[in-house]
Amino acid sequence: MTKFQDMTYVRPQLADIEAACKTLISRFKQAQSFTEQDALMEEMNDLMNKIETQQQLVYIRHSIDTNDAFYKQEKDYFDDASPQMEEHLNAFDNTVMASPFRAELEEKWGKQLFRLTELKLKTFHPDVIPDLQKENKLTTEYAQLIASAKIQFKGEERTLSQLTPFEQDKDRTVRKEAARAKTDFMSAHEEQLDRIYDDLVKVRTSIAQKLGFENFVELGYARMSRTDYDASMVDAFRKQVREHIVPLVTALKQRQEKRIGVDTLRYYDTSFQFTSGNPTPKGDPEWILQTGEKMYNELSPETTEFFQFMRSNELLDVLSRKGKEGGGYCTYINDYQSPFIFANFNGTSGDVDVLTHEVGHAFQVYESRALNVPQYNFPTSESAEIHSMSMEFFAWPWMEDFFKEDTEKYKFDHLASALTFIPYGVAVDEFQHIIYSQPELTPQQRKDAWRKLESTYLPHVNYEGNDYLENGALWQRQLHIYEVPFYYIDYTLAQICALQFWKRMNDNREQAWADYLALCKLGGSRSFLELVSSANLASPFEDGCVSSVIQDIQTWLDRVDDQAL
Repeated sequence: MTKFQDMTYVRPQLADIEAACKTLISRFKQAQSFTEQDALMEEMNDLMNKIETQQQLVYIRHSIDTNDAFYKQEKDYFDDASPQMEEHLNAFDNTVMASPFRAELEEKWGKQLFRLTELKLKTFHPDVIPDLQKENKLTTEYAQLIASAKIQFKGEERTLSQLTPFEQDKDRTVRKEAARAKTDFMSAHEEQLDRIYDDLVKVRTSIAQKLGFENFVELGYARMSRTDYDASMVDAFRKQVREHIVPLVTALKQRQEKRIGVDTLRYYDTSFQFTSGNPTPKGDPEWILQTGEKMYNELSPETTEFFQFMRSNELLDVLSRKGKEGGGYCTYINDYQSPFIFANFNGTSGDVDVLTHEVGHAFQVYESRALNVPQYNFPTSESAEIHSMSMEFFAWPWMEDFFKEDTEKYKFDHLASALTFIPYGVAVDEFQHIIYSQPELTPQQRKDAWRKLESTYLPHVNYEGNDYLENGALWQRQLHIYEVPFYYIDYTLAQICALQFWKRMNDNREQAWADYLALCKLGGSRSFLELVSSANLASPFEDGCVSSVIQDIQTWLDRVDDQAL
């Protein structure tokens, strides 16, 4: 076991990677048997693990402190070098795909590996390396801009993440001031945010066309490794959301208006749920981690072993600090078989959500580490989010440990929020389909498109004359739109699956957990719909799936006297 701080970083040299790949390709082509080629695939996995280990160490250490000059330099190096590394790795993949022993290799390594490789090869050509380097630099510029926020608020300099608790304050004036402080920062950088995104749309469109795609929508789906569903199926899912979830969310927002005693729910009210105050964890960050450890010790033998591993190897960085990137994530450090969780605790219930959501990701990759195939560490993103969102619900029996007298408030808010997120999530997805189908749109036309989507999916929003938001710029806060295009519908598809687990655990918790654990162990070795089926869940694309899941949720929420909370 190796603690995170003791993990060694050594910059991978392009010349060494090129030489190693060429040698492996030559030996692979000369191999006379499946056995020989199988062994060479193992060697390539070792090389990929080494490269990804170093890349993840840079990614993590840079996001922990964007002011660290050394890791900023190394992040810049990978922004430039990773497309060239990909060229050499893809050359090996091309050789594997043409193998005379391919059928036997598929039998050994799984069809999913070859499906993923086929899509990956469609997303790359040496001609687009300069464009990929530019894309990397633009996403880094966005992340650094957001991380640079130093906002004077209530006598202290704060990051965007550190303003979140004030947006949930009982005092409506404080909520409004905090929300304005956030949008004032975004508005002050609106032109830069427009320029970065405009450049991203142009470079991504250029990449797509050079690779032979009609537009970036097709390339975006290929990049997301979607092997068994397409844009038309996603469109049909969005239709289910419009029909069955948007009306329910509108009704929930009306309940919230009454609950918090306002005539009209405004943009600075949306995060405030109860006049007695939002549910908050009843201790500091270390207490939250200790309480989490107790929870995972009691949940199952597997989670006990896993969480002790995370804690003893210091694989959680959860405190919000100046210079630290916003948001949260889980990643995996291959050579150390170590998940890593990054977050920004801010004293809200979101801190506990990190300890269930990101831990869900980390638990999955820990359970599937024995697969030892880099491409199978995590499944494709819509599948990966099932693990994280479902863990949030499997943790419900322990929420009293975190929230004490606020437990029922937390559960009501958590379940209601799971629903209210879905229309926003599909709006983000449809927005990206519009933008990349019409890359010639101006920045203002993009904002107009967003406002139109808000009227469809978020009819309750009221921006009370906030010019930045009224102008349709809310989406600029969503890092996925900038950094990982088309990674957002995934959350909504996974949420429908997680809500199925919620429904099932109420009926037979033991069987639901057994299916969840088995799902985690499969890692990314199967496609989305195959994984959903293996866990005995219904596909979100099936007509009627959304309405059947929502019915149980609505019944549960309707039974709660939320006015009394």
